[in-house]
Amino acid sequence: MLELRDVRAGYGRTEVIHGVTVEVPADGVAAVMGHNGAGKTTLLRAAVGLLKINSGQVLFDGEDVSKLRPSARVARGLAYVPQGQQSFGQLTTAENLQVVADGRKRGRSLIDESLDLFPALKGLLTRRAGLLSGGQRQQLAIARALITEPRMLILDEPTEGIQPSVVAEIESTIVELTGRGGLGVLLVEQHIGFALQAAQSYYVLESGRITSTGEGGRGVRSPGAESAVRAAMAI
Repeated sequence: MLELRDVRAGYGRTEVIHGVTVEVPADGVAAVMGHNGAGKTTLLRAAVGLLKINSGQVLFDGEDVSKLRPSARVARGLAYVPQGQQSFGQLTTAENLQVVADGRKRGRSLIDESLDLFPALKGLLTRRAGLLSGGQRQQLAIARALITEPRMLILDEPTEGIQPSVVAEIESTIVELTGRGGLGVLLVEQHIGFALQAAQSYYVLESGRITSTGEGGRGVRSPGAESAVRAAMAI
């Protein structure tokens, strides 16, 4: 389990996150939603250690990792896919995957497993990542993160700018992975329908504070939860 407990964080003298508490189950998805500027990415950067927190705690499997470097958190099983479909644009799809797999005992098997989750990438292995579509690059970014064999996957707006068919594929993969057990997902998302169908629980973040929480649909359309989120976000 990943728990952000009463976390406060920001940049310089400007505090962006004001006492936020979020719990992510060990075998499920917790979604954080909110408008641009609500503090969602800041929250994720604090979780993974890219941003030092001012107060509060970041707990992973009950251990306080608040003072650990990002590399140490990754070694414990955290993986972070930042916003923007990031990849090594000059490398091929295969090389992007191999860079992460190198040095791992199960490197080849891990690549094969990630490709099974995103079969569209199998026909793109020799194509440079910079020439892939946004949806393909996002699938590649998630596949690369999964090669690290994480126990907690942190995703920052994985559906941004992606066509609906690929959004559905990513949602299906997230639900499948967490359903197998051994993986939790902290999902930041503005696509309300996607977030609620993938998540067991949700949090609405507004101006750096949690203003609403509830249960998601976990693979099932949840009109009640979607209405509650839209009301909380005033949309």
